[in-house]
Amino acid sequence: MIATSTLTGHLLIAMPGLRDPDFEHTVTLICQHSEDGALGLVVNRPSDYHLQDLLQQMDISTDDDPLAQQAVLAGGPLQRERGFVLHNPDGHWASSYAIDERLMLTTSRDILEAIAAGHGPQQMLIALGYAGWEPGQLERELRDNAWLTVAADNELLFEVPLEQRWIAAAARMGVDAQRLTHYAGNA
Repeated sequence: MIATSTLTGHLLIAMPGLRDPDFEHTVTLICQHSEDGALGLVVNRPSDYHLQDLLQQMDISTDDDPLAQQAVLAGGPLQRERGFVLHNPDGHWASSYAIDERLMLTTSRDILEAIAAGHGPQQMLIALGYAGWEPGQLERELRDNAWLTVAADNELLFEVPLEQRWIAAAARMGVDAQRLTHYAGNA
């Protein structure tokens, strides 16, 4: 039963019937899941910002133009002004949380300074905002067939282009996302 297990380190793949504009056709990494609720980052939706915009607001400079043009993701509808760096476990940062042995989430300025200077993690993505679920809410949404779940992998998170992640995530579980219907049933 879902309520007794954790989905930390898994991806939620929005089913076509999920019409919430914040989550339609999204892939969300669950960073933390317990009886107290869940926290996740949408990993396939670009925001209106690039890394250079974020760095400029924080008075951090970089000479790396391709890095400066990297898209900042819209991580979710909550606290859209709050930044998160999802990365492989390279380095030590002031405020990091280990999602699992492959992924960390960091919210401190020092990681952005290191990224701008070319000393950041090898694999990373940056998001503004997050998705959150109250206790039992995610479990209800799963029972209502709003999401498919699959274990996250670094290739999908850091290498697959954003616009291909929804289809690629579903394919990880052998599902052709383009054949999914907007309705679901329960047996």
